[in-house]
Amino acid sequence: MPHPATPSHLAHWPPGLPHHLTLPQTSLAYNVEVSAQRFPNKPFIVYYDTVISFAEFRDEVERVAGYLQQVCGVKTGDRVLLFMQNSPQWVISYYGILRANAVVVPVNPMNRSEELRHYVRDTGAQVAVVAQDLYPELAAVRHEGQGLSQLIVAAYSDYLKHPTDLPLPPFVAAPRDTINAPGLTHWCELIARDLRPGPVLVGPDDLCVMPYTSGTTGQPKGCMHTHRSTMSTAVGGVQWFSRNQDTVYLAALPFFHVTGMAGSMNGPLFIGATIVVLSRWDRDVAALCMQRYRVSAWSAISTMLVDFLANPRLADYDLSSLTGIRGGGAAMPAALAQKLKDITGLDYVEGYGLSETIAATHLNPPHRPKPQCLGIPMYDVDSRIIDPITLQEVPQGQTGEIVMHAPQVMQGYWNNLPATEEAFLQIDGKRFLRTGDLATIDDDGYYFMVDRLKRMINASGYKVWPAEVEALMYLHPAILEACVIAAHDDKRGETVKALVVLREGQQGQVSEQDIIRWTHEHMAAYKSPRLIEFVSALPKSGSGKILWRELQEKEFAR
Repeated sequence: MPHPATPSHLAHWPPGLPHHLTLPQTSLAYNVEVSAQRFPNKPFIVYYDTVISFAEFRDEVERVAGYLQQVCGVKTGDRVLLFMQNSPQWVISYYGILRANAVVVPVNPMNRSEELRHYVRDTGAQVAVVAQDLYPELAAVRHEGQGLSQLIVAAYSDYLKHPTDLPLPPFVAAPRDTINAPGLTHWCELIARDLRPGPVLVGPDDLCVMPYTSGTTGQPKGCMHTHRSTMSTAVGGVQWFSRNQDTVYLAALPFFHVTGMAGSMNGPLFIGATIVVLSRWDRDVAALCMQRYRVSAWSAISTMLVDFLANPRLADYDLSSLTGIRGGGAAMPAALAQKLKDITGLDYVEGYGLSETIAATHLNPPHRPKPQCLGIPMYDVDSRIIDPITLQEVPQGQTGEIVMHAPQVMQGYWNNLPATEEAFLQIDGKRFLRTGDLATIDDDGYYFMVDRLKRMINASGYKVWPAEVEALMYLHPAILEACVIAAHDDKRGETVKALVVLREGQQGQVSEQDIIRWTHEHMAAYKSPRLIEFVSALPKSGSGKILWRELQEKEFAR
């Protein structure tokens, strides 16, 4: 079926916006310089009532870059791990790494040493910036001789420079620890050195950031994003929602995840807006910050909104400054969207994107959103629905796999050519990314998710890849076999369940709760199975493969 010359979604394009977006031909780090020159004294980061101006931000970015180059020996294209919660240091480090001509590897702060080991080994990173509360996890990997010759350790409380009446998470309020180890520098020492970097040597086509994603294989894969692809979602998002330098964002989604990174950090910096940063979600602190700083834009996942709207004190806060709430990751329940509309007068504007696309490729038009909808293809996104077997386009209204050719799309997976080749196909002489997500397009050109080809669990908007969880579970000495599936969960949408066959002699020696406790100690909390069911055997195919789909269907039929 030929691709339509004039897609139907263009009739519902946000008013006044062009269909094409001209991107800056610079590195992403140049946005620091531009906004600092334009708005030197304007607040960029507000962190529990401590304000950092754009000029102060640029100064500290330069100090980090200088230290990375002159002391840590970071060279152009080197990968640097960034392992901490949302904080001023996260944003400063991100742009400091880029200013040093290096590549950011953002790491989920919930990851444990078993998971970190792969990041270090796969990237070849010799340098990491880590928060002091997470240092033990990285130190355990480092002691095994897995690289990381240099560590920069940061204390969140170093940026509590003004008194605050906001309740602080304990790890934020914790005073700076004195940690001594070879090649370890405390953040405050780095800033005090006041070293400055050499010239910018990278441009739009050089590597910028490598978020990791998993899949049907056990080990996560690094998505290679250039400054151009990262710039496309930073610029595209603020243009789509008509944001400007006087927009104030609540940055509550994690920066390590592409949605928070693009929508609550990179985009606001590009336009010179202000971000109010939370290290941990707290519904009262969020509402108080909205009131205090006149927050106008907020990106949130559905579980965050469930908690926010359930607050019995919500009516006590002035939320009148809010002009837009957007999100994605999991469909927003209709009743919740209506409650949000009743309280704020605002629609929840949903979107769709992947780590492979450094955030959104599809967004609902803000003036005409549809509920439980992925949206329409954004600027310069050629998105199509194909039959996943024949690879031919399907007629409108039929279900098929989303594929896309777009400026947001990654170059490929780091150091993994087979996975890269599997992720792409050629259509009309162009390279399209296969998403593994099944969708339909309605008569207006809006995309709706139907199912997924990929074996994946969506728990509170976090993607959990069963193969990765299974690989970690096999490290438990009592487990002979494990199969991880999704189970229904009223709050999380889906949650993680593992069917486990114990080794001979272990029955009665280990409990389901023992296994749950062990998994919490060895993997990120969102991946860790909440439910364990011991079984005598797992169904297998003639070739010996575990029939996970059969177990999944049986679970959902309950």
